[in-house]
Amino acid sequence: MTKLNDLSSPLAFLKTRKSGSVKALGLPGPSSAQISEILDIAVRVPDHGKLNPWRFVLFEGQARADIGNAFAARWKVLHPEHGEESLAFQRGLFMRAPVVIVVASTAAPHAKIPEWEQLLSAAAVCYNMVLAATAMGFDAQWQTDWVAYDPEAMAAMGLKDSEKVAGIICIGTTTAPLEDRPRPDPKALLTRWAKA
Repeated sequence: MTKLNDLSSPLAFLKTRKSGSVKALGLPGPSSAQISEILDIAVRVPDHGKLNPWRFVLFEGQARADIGNAFAARWKVLHPEHGEESLAFQRGLFMRAPVVIVVASTAAPHAKIPEWEQLLSAAAVCYNMVLAATAMGFDAQWQTDWVAYDPEAMAAMGLKDSEKVAGIICIGTTTAPLEDRPRPDPKALLTRWAKA
């Protein structure tokens, strides 16, 4: 896995960064001090109007199992035909990483700042969090899953009706080699504008 302190420059780090897989995240996870540092870095993002249109919900230790029980109960209501294996998976949803941080977008109508820009700021927070965790020597994955869209699961996680899940950031240490995925060729995606 590529870490910032293993490389000669931040550009080398960014060119080789890969997400961890939540299926293979184990201990150790970040300490309380490291989580604070990750969040300090996370909020250093573009934020038109200085609205801070995001907040965080931290799940670690027993909280991961407790929210998992709520997820399983909700899943049973949504899918009564599913058996114990499926419910066990839902109970373990947040147990797959030592630290899980939900980034809640608090975007709302504003006289000057479009909600879309506020949502983009929340996305930038998610990515900064992944970069910070990786630079510190951990592995991280930004994901969502059904719990990010189900109103009752969102309420169980402490989100308000007006909020959306921008990302569920899972942080730990990979137990398997990280695999890179094919990346697009930026030149194929680039259009150079010219006056007609």
